Amino acid sequence: MTLDTLNAVSRTDFIDALAGIYEHSPWVAEQVEPQRPFASVDALAHAMANVVANAGEAAQLRLIRAHPQLAGKAAIADELTESSAREQRGAGLDQCSPEEFAQITRLNEAYQARFDFPFIIAVKGHDRASILAHMATRLRHDATTERNEALRQIERIARFRLEILLET
Repeated sequence: MTLDTLNAVSRTDFIDALAGIYEHSPWVAEQVEPQRPFASVDALAHAMANVVANAGEAAQLRLIRAHPQLAGKAAIADELTESSAREQRGAGLDQCSPEEFAQITRLNEAYQARFDFPFIIAVKGHDRASILAHMATRLRHDATTERNEALRQIERIARFRLEILLET
């Protein structure tokens, strides 16, 4: 789909097209729709990020918690969204050794217990080793720093998803 096409579709089709850009959070697309037309993918990405930035802490936490754990139960049960599954496969998370899987599981559990939301990273450009290193490092953050980092990572994920959806 092109940006021009997206700008021209009905409200419902616009929201449907962008509903998965922010994981299980079509409210972002709903709130950005009245701002059409967008001059560029950058402008659309920025507008969507602003919706999230201005949503308030409760909505931001719901957004963060809508994300699956990396190589977690949803991945094992094949319950990830198409985008999440593609992203995790791209980082090789579907090919973890038993030791790597055990380490990711341990880190996921520690992270969830510490912050009460899943570890989120835009996996593009990462491999299993770098993801594991980031997980271990970010476990040392305080809650505010980590919530902000999770939101930055979600913004990066959204940008990558927009680039896949829209011919850029």
